[in-house]
Amino acid sequence: MTQAGDVAIVGAGLGGLTAALALQRQGWRVRVYEQAPVLGEVGAGLSLSPGAGRGLASLGVGPALLDASLPVPDIAFVHYRTGERLAGALSQDGAPDRSFETARHVHRADLHAILLAAVGANDPDAVRTGKRLERVEQGAAHVVAHFADGEAVEAALLIGADGARSAVRRTLFDDQPPVFAGQIAYRCLIPIERAAPYLGGVNAMVSIGAGRIFNRYLIRKGALLNVIGIVQSDVWPEEGWNTPATVAEFAHAFEGFHAQVLSLIGCAPPGHLIKWGLFVRPPIATWSAGRVVLLGDAAHPILPFLGLGGALAIEDGIVLARALNEASSIEPAFAAFEHARKPRVETVRTQSIVQGEIIQASDPDGAGVGRSPSQNTTLFDYDPCTAPLAINR
Repeated sequence: MTQAGDVAIVGAGLGGLTAALALQRQGWRVRVYEQAPVLGEVGAGLSLSPGAGRGLASLGVGPALLDASLPVPDIAFVHYRTGERLAGALSQDGAPDRSFETARHVHRADLHAILLAAVGANDPDAVRTGKRLERVEQGAAHVVAHFADGEAVEAALLIGADGARSAVRRTLFDDQPPVFAGQIAYRCLIPIERAAPYLGGVNAMVSIGAGRIFNRYLIRKGALLNVIGIVQSDVWPEEGWNTPATVAEFAHAFEGFHAQVLSLIGCAPPGHLIKWGLFVRPPIATWSAGRVVLLGDAAHPILPFLGLGGALAIEDGIVLARALNEASSIEPAFAAFEHARKPRVETVRTQSIVQGEIIQASDPDGAGVGRSPSQNTTLFDYDPCTAPLAINR
């Protein structure tokens, strides 16, 4: 379609910046509005599926991303108490993989910085911080975003990429509160010099037990170990991403796990260990209304048991840009985007739930990890650059 007017994107996360970069490459003038006052070193490790990696490479950031990430080996699933292998490989040596034929592990901050630099190289004024959205109004030919500082911004279309607690979703689509999923996650980053004695030569390992999983893998060229432990729980007092936790609390939650896990927990840097509750929202009937569309967690937050949340947001940004490029106007573009993405998202959402049930089974010896959805390559090989688009012109 003709690039008439600006695109306003609310949220400068991975999905928002991917959409911004993809639309810039098609000739759109894009403005990204982020409520945080500063964009910096936020987050920890994430998994990047092969398809999402290829999608980002198509936007020109492939070499930088390969430099910043590590290929995901055959992840070892082990028994929580004994450390004995249940599935995957305990030997993970080999030559570095300089391709997107396999999944890759990357520090979220590194990937975010790569995307931010690419967007800024196209337009130094593209991203604005300290912009908290209050409401959205629509007219026949434009949409207006009203921010807390009093500024009102007019655009041809608006993309809500502002995460699971999306203000865009709340104001236009769904104001239902999130529901606690009965899971608490602990997270920290450990310098490799502290973690190395407890890795046993295994770069990526998931220890599974009754209602608990402990996942750890290397990022930042092996300089950091990303650690995340997820525990079933009946109580969580608030929704939030950065509640401080203590090493003693983390260790208590994983009492009975094998020595490598407990030793790594003991290496957690004091003051840099956080916890958060996992919250979910039911699927909504539509992701678009008029000139506004949602993507990523704003449209479809999912549980993290497949590690595909970031990949879905990246896929959304690329497919949405393709739809806007190929359709004659906004309405068929948004319709094609939803038609292309909803089956994919729903499959990942439901399989993430199943994966969590499998790897938090009451009997790890019979958990059947080898048959888990994580072994289904079709979930990870989805390519947003070639996924079919049905455009009703």
